[in-house]
Amino acid sequence: MDKNITLSPNEVVSFLGKAPERFTLQDMLHFIEANRIRMIDFMYPAEDGRLKTLTFCVNSLQYAETVLSEGERVDGSSLFPSFVEAGSSDLYVIPRYRSAFVSPFAQIPTLCFLCSFFDKDGKPFDCSPERTLQKAEESFTRTTGMVFEAMGELEYYVIIPDEPLFPATDQRGYHESGPFAKLGEFRRRCMDCISRTGAQMKYGHSEVGNFTLDGKIYEQHEIEFLPCPAGSAADQLMLAKWIIRNLAHTEGLDVTFSPKIIEGEAGSGMHIHMRMTRGGRNEVLEDGKLSDIAKRAIAGLMTFAPSITAFGNKNPMSYFRLVPHQEAPTSVCWGDCNRSALVRVPLGWSTGADMLRVANPLEPASRKDTTMKQTFEMRSPDCSADIYELLAGLCVAAREGLDMDPPTALAIAGETYVDIDIHGEDGRRKYSSLRELPLSCEGSAACLEKDRHVYEDGGVFNPRLIDGILRSLRSYGDGDLKERAAKDPSMVKELVKKFFDA
Repeated sequence: MDKNITLSPNEVVSFLGKAPERFTLQDMLHFIEANRIRMIDFMYPAEDGRLKTLTFCVNSLQYAETVLSEGERVDGSSLFPSFVEAGSSDLYVIPRYRSAFVSPFAQIPTLCFLCSFFDKDGKPFDCSPERTLQKAEESFTRTTGMVFEAMGELEYYVIIPDEPLFPATDQRGYHESGPFAKLGEFRRRCMDCISRTGAQMKYGHSEVGNFTLDGKIYEQHEIEFLPCPAGSAADQLMLAKWIIRNLAHTEGLDVTFSPKIIEGEAGSGMHIHMRMTRGGRNEVLEDGKLSDIAKRAIAGLMTFAPSITAFGNKNPMSYFRLVPHQEAPTSVCWGDCNRSALVRVPLGWSTGADMLRVANPLEPASRKDTTMKQTFEMRSPDCSADIYELLAGLCVAAREGLDMDPPTALAIAGETYVDIDIHGEDGRRKYSSLRELPLSCEGSAACLEKDRHVYEDGGVFNPRLIDGILRSLRSYGDGDLKERAAKDPSMVKELVKKFFDA
């Protein structure tokens, strides 16, 4: 049997001995019966970005079969108030067997599933974020012949009472170890629980942000995932946020994914790495260098970056994070290993050097193929995002770049490439002509209104969904919020409180 299956932390995968993509209804019933599962949870994201849960009691194996084969109906107007009307609001939720995992928190053995929405006619609900991402992936593959893959970097703060021993250095927490970083073990427990859902993580570490405020330590951490098809990447990020919050609550800790907590201190982002594959080959690289295909996709991101904020930066605190010198982008540009740029092309193991043998002289010469490691990273999004909408928007933008006349796309990539810190004096002078990201939700809505035809093209984003996003963004009335907050600092504290758990 495949060791990847037998060693899987996901109990359903290891018990059944097969990949999740091959799970069937009979597999689920067999697992329920053999493991004496007493409850079934249906889980699905709503418009507020949080997972919702519907719990069923396993009264009998027959009832479990009914639940898992027929699904259930839910009130769509409560889940998606911006674009589902109460007069015609019923939706079906149907479990996706491949998402099955045993709840790491339930005291009664509970089998959990992520669900898809269907409308009254039994068709996939066209406005649901999960369906929108599925359509974006299908359109991308149909147009380009490639698969759009992604992975997320999930940043968050954990808050505990101040502790005088081994104080951390303010804003110098990057990859810090204990005892200066106090919450590494909590992060490990989070990663263990996340792995039980079947998510594939790359690593976890403490991040730059740490500070004390009102007698409490605020310590920033990050968990990063491995690349996979975009739909799976969104599911993993959604479940990870749910797990981190639940584990914190269980342990009496407080966590926040808020984009900004206090001015002058690092905010939390949700950077998204992307790559495009064809037949198992990473098309981001060509002969060890960034390919023209990748540059054309990046050109699409450069073109539509301002409107992408409508999906990836969905509350007013997002725009307090997007300021210079705070590890966040402000201008529409890209660069190699450049953390001041909106899109960064990180190191990708493409040098051809045998670093392993240099570090370990006893090892034989290594010729491992590392080309799949190369990605490019969008640095503007944060955890206020609707993760499914965000990845769908990025997928559409990359597709648009690849649809452009190649010389035009490569010219855009050339014009927006930066090779120094754009927030430094030399950078500001050299790159003064770069477009800026929006400064507010209202500004983001204006950009989306202008570009909406691109996202709606081919039926990817339903117009009702776009209308709902626009209404939500404009409802904040934050066009001049930064100016008002500069005159009244207490306003920022109230906003942080309001969006602390968003």
